[in-house]
Formats: sequence, structure tokens, C-alpha cells
Amino acid sequence: MTSPSGDGSGAQPLIIDTSKPHPARMYDYFLGGKDNYPVDRDAAEQFIKAAPEVREGVRANRSFMHRAVRHVVEEGGVRQIIDIGTGLPTEPNVHQIAHAVAPDTRIVYVDNDPIVSTHSMALMEDSDTSVILADLRDPRSILDHPEVREAIDFDRPVAVLLVAVVHFLSDEGDDPYGIVATLRDALPAGSYLVLSHATGDVHEDGRHDAASVYNRATATLNLRSHAQVLDFFGDFTLVDPGLVRVTHWRPEETPAPGAAPIGIYGGVARKDA
Repeated sequence: MTSPSGDGSGAQPLIIDTSKPHPARMYDYFLGGKDNYPVDRDAAEQFIKAAPEVREGVRANRSFMHRAVRHVVEEGGVRQIIDIGTGLPTEPNVHQIAHAVAPDTRIVYVDNDPIVSTHSMALMEDSDTSVILADLRDPRSILDHPEVREAIDFDRPVAVLLVAVVHFLSDEGDDPYGIVATLRDALPAGSYLVLSHATGDVHEDGRHDAASVYNRATATLNLRSHAQVLDFFGDFTLVDPGLVRVTHWRPEETPAPGAAPIGIYGGVARKDA
């Protein structure tokens, strides 16, 4: 999928499939949002039964994203961000976090769900932020999209955000490592990759029952080990503290004693010269 019209014009009517749960709308439900449908809520409730910590997990994942964006803009000096798999808008959004540090930061949001792009475009109030409808499974459609090429200068450092999205790519049919490598290879030195990914490492049951809920959704959930998630960063250099659970990546608050472990790894890595 490229843009709604296929050519960046956005002229074609949006078609929203409500027959199957969509990960972005389920995520919205986990966060307490209202931009979801009964099919999304039913699937989300099944997931909650199998993984009761999921609401805390998505909040922790979003907090990780906030801290990571601040890092790449403030400490990394990046002024261009491509957020792939952005999901439904939940304040503060990436552009709000980045603009609080550097108002001239340019952001492109990318998602493959028409309802996400529709809601996101309604919230965009400045020329430094764009929204496109495209699919991570076709990374070239993102990199070569006319709106991306207009907004992003690939001769200057770029931060690519893959927050809680790569785990919806299957090893069998999607070539997730090749997809992420295509994105990494397109970035110049000084760029960053911000990635978080669900895992079964931290729970005895591996959370396989929870993952199976996504079997009837528009994307399956593929839990991966620490070593498997680490491979997505390729030869990029991880910044401290490396690839850790999102609650442990430069936390602003110490996790409460006895809190349920969150099965999501997160990391930020830089492309060196």
C-alpha cells in the first residue's frame, strides 16, 4: 500500500476494514482511547485475559518512545523523524515531543490503516509534519514516497521510529530483517533507529496464548527473543543502556517493587560514519 490515491494526492476514498481487529485500534483501546470498533475491543479483551499487564505495557512502551525521541533530538541533534506504524494519535505525539525540544524538526507519520491516517491528518497543524498511508512491508514505498522525499533530506541525519510495529512482521512471509535493513541502509551517518518489540522472554508461559489472539487480526504478533530483536539493529551502535526492557531504558521513575514485568524490549542505536 502506498498513499490513499497511490500517487500522493489522497483523492481515492478511504476504505476502512472493520471486519477484523487492527493492531493500531487495539493499541488505542489498551491506552483507553475511543477510536476503535467492537471487533477491536473484543480481541483486546481476550488479549488482556491472557496478558493482564498489557495496559501497563503499552503505556511503558509509549513512555519509552517519548524518552527516545527527546534523546535523538536533544542529544543526537536530529531534526528529521520518520515514525512508521505510528498508530492512532495519543498526546503527546512524536511531533509535540520533538518540537518542544527543537521546533524546526520535521516529522513524517506512516501507517497502513486509513483510520489512523485520517485521524492523524486532522491533528496536523503545521507544515513540518506530514502523514502518509503506506505499509512497512514495502519499505521502498515509504522511502520513495513523494511526500517523504519532499519532507526528508536523506543527506542529513534521520531518526526512524519502529515502535511496537516490527513484531507484526512474520519470519515466514515478510522478511522482517530485510525490511529493517532496507530502512537502515537508506540512512546517512549520524542517523538513529528507535525500535521496540514484544517478547515472551520475561514470562514463564512465553505469552503464546496472548500472541495467538492476533491470529484473527490483520497482523499476527511474533514474539522474539533478546538476541533476535538485537539483530534488527545491524551494525548500528546502541546507545546506553543498550537493548533492555522499555521500563529500564533511561527511566524517569524507578519501576515499583513487585510490578509485573513488561515483555517489551526497546533500544536506540546510531549509524556511525
